[in-house]
Amino acid sequence: MIEGQTYQEFYTKKRWNNWLEKIKETDLNLDQNEEDSSELKDVGLLVVNMQDDVILACLKLIAKYDQEQVSQEDANKILAEIRDIVLNEIEPISEDVDLLLDSIQSSLVGALVSCEWYINNAYEEDCDIKSLLNSAIEAEKEENIEDALAYIAEIGACVLNGSTLPDSFIEDIEYGLVAEWIDGIDSIAAAMVGSDSYKEDDGDYDPV
Repeated sequence: MIEGQTYQEFYTKKRWNNWLEKIKETDLNLDQNEEDSSELKDVGLLVVNMQDDVILACLKLIAKYDQEQVSQEDANKILAEIRDIVLNEIEPISEDVDLLLDSIQSSLVGALVSCEWYINNAYEEDCDIKSLLNSAIEAEKEENIEDALAYIAEIGACVLNGSTLPDSFIEDIEYGLVAEWIDGIDSIAAAMVGSDSYKEDDGDYDPV
């Protein structure tokens, strides 16, 4: 980055807290709401929008990095700021809401490490996604969580570089950490095939 250049505030604690307040207002209770499909659908949509909001912030950062408007050093700094906001411990609300938010944060872990590996070029451009996924699953079974996350990070970095997730990718994975991390990458993939207006979003810039 050129000395004196400014950087965008891609995501804020206030923004995250606003989503948390909306989640709290749902008063989610799965036992009471299981027969009210419309209410559960509304909660599900809220969760998707909450997660996608963070994903789009990350993609805006990646776009600025690709356009060389943000240096590798600053991109890592900004990503760390986003990570500190969205992965910070959340005060307990209720059992069902806490489980929901924990799942969202797990998915965001997958997205954030993918961005980190992409920014730091810690991946092979011709990576074999299916092979990496199998390795991640095996590592999780062996309780080698660090290695499992590293395989996931490389998958996500490859997706950010243009690779495509195989069809029925998530459906083939048993529930667990790998499945939740992959959900974050799937959200990245979905956002990338949607509107690419985030690539042209100048946003509001503040001095470093």
